[in-house]
Amino acid sequence: MSGQDPVEIFRQEAQELFEDIEQGLLDLAHRPGDRDLVDAVFRGLHTLKGSGAMFGFDALAAFTHHCETAFDRVRKGEVAATTELVGAVLACQDHMRALAEGRPAEQAEGDALLAELHRVVASAGGAEAAPAAALVASGLNTWRVKFSLPANALINGARPLPLLDELRELGECTVVAVTDAIPDFDALVPTQCHLAWDVTLVTKHGRDAIEDVFIFVIDDMTLEIQDLTAPVEAVAEVVVEAAPVAQATQAAAPVEAANEGRAAKTGGDTVRVPAERLDEMMDRVGELVIAQSRLKQLAASSSDIALRAVAEEIERLASEMRDTMMVVRMVPIAQLFGRFRRLIHDLARDTGKTIELSTEGEATELDKTVIERLADPLIHLIRNSADHGLETPEQRIAAGKPAAGHIVLAARQSGAEVVITITDDGRGVDRARVRAKAEENGLIQPGQVLSDNELLQLIFAPGFSTAAAITNLSGRGVGMDVVKKTIEGLRGAIEITSTPGHGSVVSLRIPLTLAIIDGLLVRVGTSRYVIPLSSVEECVELSVEQDIRSAGRSLITLRDQLVPFIRLRQMFNTGLAPDPHQKIVVVSTSQSHAHERVGLVVDQILGDHQTVIKPLSPFHADVGAFSGATILGDGGVALILDIGSLVAAGQRQDAQLRAAG
Repeated sequence: MSGQDPVEIFRQEAQELFEDIEQGLLDLAHRPGDRDLVDAVFRGLHTLKGSGAMFGFDALAAFTHHCETAFDRVRKGEVAATTELVGAVLACQDHMRALAEGRPAEQAEGDALLAELHRVVASAGGAEAAPAAALVASGLNTWRVKFSLPANALINGARPLPLLDELRELGECTVVAVTDAIPDFDALVPTQCHLAWDVTLVTKHGRDAIEDVFIFVIDDMTLEIQDLTAPVEAVAEVVVEAAPVAQATQAAAPVEAANEGRAAKTGGDTVRVPAERLDEMMDRVGELVIAQSRLKQLAASSSDIALRAVAEEIERLASEMRDTMMVVRMVPIAQLFGRFRRLIHDLARDTGKTIELSTEGEATELDKTVIERLADPLIHLIRNSADHGLETPEQRIAAGKPAAGHIVLAARQSGAEVVITITDDGRGVDRARVRAKAEENGLIQPGQVLSDNELLQLIFAPGFSTAAAITNLSGRGVGMDVVKKTIEGLRGAIEITSTPGHGSVVSLRIPLTLAIIDGLLVRVGTSRYVIPLSSVEECVELSVEQDIRSAGRSLITLRDQLVPFIRLRQMFNTGLAPDPHQKIVVVSTSQSHAHERVGLVVDQILGDHQTVIKPLSPFHADVGAFSGATILGDGGVALILDIGSLVAAGQRQDAQLRAAG
């Protein structure tokens, strides 16, 4: 098995660098005087440039060099970290991403971005940088820099000449190659690095600038930095050894501290595993669960006690493996929420509004597949809140609100679901405008009576938009219907509540995983179905007398509460007489934040079932009552009921029957 492509390794690491740089830039927009943030962004840009050059991404390295230079000036105090500068570097970062990912990137576009960056840097340099500029002008220092790279440095792509070139950029340099470690010709390995370098550098820069030259290779190299202009007592802090063993084990104290800091940040017992391998392992676990169900069925029909014991043990192990695999696939939702800070930054710029984003429950975990599919719906919802929900600063002040609008992204776990809410403190939904637009589009009849929830759900109708004009953000009626379809495709539900003048809340209820669920296996007629166990509240018997009495009204009294029920035998048109001992499976459904209980009448409850979810074929994908299928232990197929769609279909069927008299 061949190793992973080095270019792909670089792109993965570059993606992490881009995320760190972007988060640092967005934080810097709010805290422009934070020196740690400036240093973090500079180091990220420096590392990106160095690694890009090492892996042959020369265009990326050259482009990144300009951004690095700009932040080097910020770090020295020559340029202020203005909001305009942050925006310019963010725009440049988008171009850098394209270069790193190998996407087409126009040279003219890059030149325009750099021209804007240079303009912003020139305008940002001024009085605010005076203290640091005075410090830089205080005098020159003479440094002695001795370094050597590990023997395998050349094989790994590290190149010493660019390091020497960067040292020359800091000031006047005298470079001496140390050849003491070069072996005899017969023992020479041409792919190994045997040289060391002794550099005398006269510069106005400090030790940090010298260490930053080696930031990308500092973990594996030997580096000694000595200030020749410092008093003898200060020089004694740096240990300089000529012996190879000492060179490999000792370094200057500041460099050791930097290495320890990096180790603390990147260390830990973690392994990077491609997502495809996790998906493949999940498929194997699913097949194991199916095989275990088959074994359980065989054991149940056998009188062999030993076989039953083994079946129970394998069932326990399969369940534990399934749970472990689920945990492995879980990732914090912070990974998703972090992407939207940049989106809010760009929306504030495009709309001219002041927008603040807060997040809650970032430690909540979701299956990685669910995380990936949630990104686009959340982007649409956040854009909708910013464009339609929040007012301009002038309108907010006139309404007695703070000038800055506030959007809150929150997540929490509720049983086998995760609830994600997008809350804004804007103007709320104009119900009269929604109704007028719906009547205009023919979605409802003029004067038709609708509940508040039904009216708000019209927002998710295809082609629906209340925007007065088409902009680059909204107005085309595309987006919210896609959001609803995507959420329903995840077996989730979407709800919206709104208070005029105070804002809106959009809630998404998403299952923790899309791979394996616990289900209740039932029989209706001759077919078997799976009801998600997370929705089941209780099971009760429907006697023949109750069945006859409830004919035409489909209601049963449970603990002094009326619970409607749906006869699945009739809905699925089995054409068979009901069993004498029917059961009602009471499930919970959530609509418009109201906790509703509905009964599903089945002929027989077969028991619990670990359900490996298989997607429906394209031919059956539009059947709304089912969310998937599963393979049973005997090789048969059971359809998985979609509770929300099933209840909605039952309500429509009941309404049609009442209308027919």
